[in-house]
Amino acid sequence: MSRVQTITVGPGDGDQRLDRWLKRLFPHVAQGRIEKMCRKGELRVDGGRVKASTRLAVGQQVRIPPLPDPGQVVAAPKPKVSDADAQMIRDCVIYQDDHIIALNKPPGLPTQGGSKQTRHVDGLAEALQFDKEDKPRLVHRLDKDTSGVLLLARTREMARDLTTAIRHKETRKIYWALVAGVPTPYLGEIRYGLVKAGGHGKGGEGEKMRAIHPREIDSTPGAKRAHTLYATLYRVASRASWVAMEPITGRTHQLRAHMAEIGHPIIGDGKYGGSGQENLGDGWGAQLGGIISKKLHLHARSMTFLHPVTRKPVTVTAPLPEHMANSWQTLGWEEDFANDDPFEGL
Repeated sequence: MSRVQTITVGPGDGDQRLDRWLKRLFPHVAQGRIEKMCRKGELRVDGGRVKASTRLAVGQQVRIPPLPDPGQVVAAPKPKVSDADAQMIRDCVIYQDDHIIALNKPPGLPTQGGSKQTRHVDGLAEALQFDKEDKPRLVHRLDKDTSGVLLLARTREMARDLTTAIRHKETRKIYWALVAGVPTPYLGEIRYGLVKAGGHGKGGEGEKMRAIHPREIDSTPGAKRAHTLYATLYRVASRASWVAMEPITGRTHQLRAHMAEIGHPIIGDGKYGGSGQENLGDGWGAQLGGIISKKLHLHARSMTFLHPVTRKPVTVTAPLPEHMANSWQTLGWEEDFANDDPFEGL
């Protein structure tokens, strides 16, 4: 068992999560132990309590409590990526260079692990190493049931640069969705703030966001400002619409909560629209009935960014997943009906 240590974050080690930094120094320490040390206040940065996800800065002092020696730890066997899963995740690659990999993430596959989630993009990423020593790193997330463009960095330096670009809003993401009813005006913006809903009921309230009127954001504890642009591209009478959305901020469940708040929930969104309700043309209910899939119809269609190495703009576009492609075909729409950038000129 080691003694209490204080380690200074050195040059090149800044802007990374505390747990990942610690794992590089002490690879035998399990993630669960790191999170427990954070909860108990044993692991501290500059004297303050932290979370495992806290990002470090060069020069900060990290207090590390006594740790078991490597020989004292019996590591659980690392689950092996099956040949079928390896081929599946490789088939998702839609862009690749020496620095970046982009996937068209399928719906239903979580981005990262969590409670009862053992099969996820982060765990399958080792099948995407190809000629690199390390597996690619996630730089942002998509909800489990949201499909589309997901970027991974192939080096730690690239992960830092892409994470910084996303944080500073130097990237653009355009999402497509099928929503209940017809949002009007056809081109608009939503500025409702978002705050975590209370409770932990059967509906998963603990993982749900509640919309807050802009006037109430400053007076609501925990509320954060959120801003979404939307464009109504095509519609089917008053029943449903093909909507493009650009999140200006990046809050949890932002697009889903915003569309539900204006009365046009995304089709298949049981958390925000009531998955058992069929939309009857009044702008409510998150199902259309008939042969339209009950899965969530939300897709990260494209992502545009300035490549940190080449300094050239890159746009990655992801085709619709099968259930959305089938819905588009049923409604008489084709992917090339929409402009690449529905918000051009705004």
